[in-house]
Amino acid sequence: MGQGRLATVPEPKYWHLRTVLLRTIDEEFSTGQVIPNERELSARFGVARATLRQALDQLELEGRLVRRRGIGTLIAAPRVGIPVSTPGESGPGAPGGSLTWRAVDCVSAPASAQLASALGIPAGETVHTVRRLRLVQGQIMATESLHVPDSAVPHLPAVPHVVGGATEQDQAKSVLRQLERLGVDGESRSVELGVAEAEQAALLERPPGTPVLVVTAQYAVAGRLVALAVSTYRADTCKLTFGETGKVEVTPVQAGAVRTAS
Repeated sequence: MGQGRLATVPEPKYWHLRTVLLRTIDEEFSTGQVIPNERELSARFGVARATLRQALDQLELEGRLVRRRGIGTLIAAPRVGIPVSTPGESGPGAPGGSLTWRAVDCVSAPASAQLASALGIPAGETVHTVRRLRLVQGQIMATESLHVPDSAVPHLPAVPHVVGGATEQDQAKSVLRQLERLGVDGESRSVELGVAEAEQAALLERPPGTPVLVVTAQYAVAGRLVALAVSTYRADTCKLTFGETGKVEVTPVQAGAVRTAS
């Protein structure tokens, strides 16, 4: 076979403009400054308004720009670093300070076949799903669904179920307290790029389809899975950090054969 060559693909006009705008932002503007309006930018760079809007939309998705109604388009602040490598920060236990979790609700229902398989429990076993938000200095950065089998928290006090009421938050707090008492000693995580579905987007106060970082975590006690968490982080405003060295440290966790993270 002969040597193949990659075909040259013309760069879209909006993407070239994005690159030019990035250079302009770095050289001429600082965080929080309002950039010129679309008419002025179109005239300056000699492009159509439609091309300019595509470039601005892309930069907003990347977290470089932020639009404020009544103000205009501003230079966004740098992404906030959020540690996810220790149970105390991103596991079942929620610390205080500027990084906090806020419980939204808790729903108890029989596990689907898929969820039961992920947790290593029989299909149909009751699973308590805690939904909560992660806030950094008061700003919502992530939403999480934390799934806990009923067998992992057998002493959970019974709380009357009231949809949207305070009792759902009480139930969520009870589940979290029970997990803290168990003492998680094994964990693993995986991270992948995704987009916010309607439910997550509403909680994150972002449009559906917004780029997000999806962190799936498993927590274990004495070799047994006790919780599965799926966290959806805003990719435009935060970056995830792993360990004090910045290296990603992951220990595989499987139902019935869990190793402690080193």
